[in-house]
Amino acid sequence: MELKEKIVSSYVAFENKVDINSAIHDIRTEALENFEKIGFPTKKLEAWKYTNLNSVLKNDFSIFLNKDNTVELSDVKKYFIHDIDTYKIVFIDGKYSSFLSETTHDDLDVCLMSSALSKPKYKAVIENYFNKIAKPDNLTSLNTAFASEGAYIHIPRNVEVEKPIQIINFTTGSEAATMTQPRNLIVVDENAHVQIIERHQSLTSNPVLSNVVTEIFAARHSTVDVYKIQNDNLSASLVDNTYVDQKSHSVVSMHTFSFGGNITRNNLNFYQNGEHIDSILKGITILEGKQHVDHHTLVHHIEPNCESHQDYKGIYDARSTGVFNGKVIVDKEAQKTNAYQKNNNVLVSDRATINAKPQLEIFADDVKCSHGCTIGQLDDDALFYMQQRGIPIKEGKALLMFAFANTVLESVKIPEVKSRIAKLIANKLGVKIGFDL
Repeated sequence: MELKEKIVSSYVAFENKVDINSAIHDIRTEALENFEKIGFPTKKLEAWKYTNLNSVLKNDFSIFLNKDNTVELSDVKKYFIHDIDTYKIVFIDGKYSSFLSETTHDDLDVCLMSSALSKPKYKAVIENYFNKIAKPDNLTSLNTAFASEGAYIHIPRNVEVEKPIQIINFTTGSEAATMTQPRNLIVVDENAHVQIIERHQSLTSNPVLSNVVTEIFAARHSTVDVYKIQNDNLSASLVDNTYVDQKSHSVVSMHTFSFGGNITRNNLNFYQNGEHIDSILKGITILEGKQHVDHHTLVHHIEPNCESHQDYKGIYDARSTGVFNGKVIVDKEAQKTNAYQKNNNVLVSDRATINAKPQLEIFADDVKCSHGCTIGQLDDDALFYMQQRGIPIKEGKALLMFAFANTVLESVKIPEVKSRIAKLIANKLGVKIGFDL
């Protein structure tokens, strides 16, 4: 049985496990019908031209896990940002781990999607926000059809969250191949501020596919900072669909650090529904072996006097493949828009590949918009200069790569996250760096 048929036929069993009378029953059913009609994405679709999921989808993924699994804190502590105090929402094989988590309902809600979907006190938020900006494409529809668990975060008006929130999904490998469908909803009310750190981590060499959908709603004058750390095992693949709805005077920044995993696809979609909005999308990708990372971004400027800034850096070694498909749309009414998009790449190996496709669709005439893409290698003259001063070539290359990525790192607002990413980069490059970025 093909994976698509297996998923569709398992929906009845899923319905028996969840409340079919819930507020989103009809949404799930419609999403399943849509997925059944369009199936998984293929390279025939322009948006998936450079990313082929066939090697992943050939696995016989388990849709529902047969048993609850636990992990010890000592085994997974290294995957947390543990240098600072944070709220934590931790899932093991798609199921909530109360032992590893630290949630709250004091002045804000940091809890579970399953609770929000089933309890009356969350009904208004679910009806107003759930599945309102997620688009009915292939994998988003699949996630919506099986949406039952994930992180639910609601920051009320004028609340500045005192510590970051970590969302971590662990997969233990209790099945020969595992598929998870986390669904996150983040609602940040007017003049509120929150920082979120997200990570997906496989603890097994068995194949894993995580199909994630996150909806973020940033109200007027709100600030949302999101950090996605992607450094998974080579047997794990990730499709991350993130949708952001911004209102006037809001600022949403999203940093994506892609270092590990087999195939990673990041679909980031920003919709600016108001004036004086700032959308910031930045990323660092460092790949080796046959790894594949695809950054697919969209910023839609709908109203005037807004800004967007995209800055993605990629370093590719061996036979790795990178994709950057960045799209900026400026509607006719979106005058006085400032939109900047930059994608710079270094090919360390002659066999590495980068496919870059920056796009601008501008229907307004009073705007400042630019995009640029560079693909090259490390500067031989700079390396020679460093060797003349006693720096070995390996360390010299690493220093140049650190400098190359620094424009992204310098905008990270959480020092402990910045330090962790610097160490991950050093480990990825196989060197020890004696200074902090």
